[in-house]
Amino acid sequence: MGKRSKACLRVRYQETDQMGVVHHANYIKWFEIGRTELLRQLGTDYRRVEEQGLLLPVIEVTCQYKKPALYDDEIHIITTVSDYTGVKLTFAYEVYRGEELLVTGTTAHCWTTPQLKPVNLKKAWPELHQLIASCIG
Repeated sequence: MGKRSKACLRVRYQETDQMGVVHHANYIKWFEIGRTELLRQLGTDYRRVEEQGLLLPVIEVTCQYKKPALYDDEIHIITTVSDYTGVKLTFAYEVYRGEELLVTGTTAHCWTTPQLKPVNLKKAWPELHQLIASCIG
């Protein structure tokens, strides 16, 4: 298995509906927390990526809801790199409450210039390319 990151947070009241159930759109926000943490564990962050003249826009999202997270739950977001071509990067996510799996999902991204022209990371930033490539199990 490749590199995994774990981010933890507590469900805030503003993230829930009247029933105390997390609104479905918040899981996509939590996916961002997970992939940001994974990049940090690789030794970089989005700020440094942008300073290198690169962007990583989302091009696809999937989310499978299994059980709801509730107000004040402590949740854990497990993030892995599931696919990487040098240009396209896919993260996989699992959201847990304790040992209970609540949500799985993926986000696919494409390395680009600020003008949104696709970039091969192997050429643009070989060191980061190698770190990401090493994450694949």
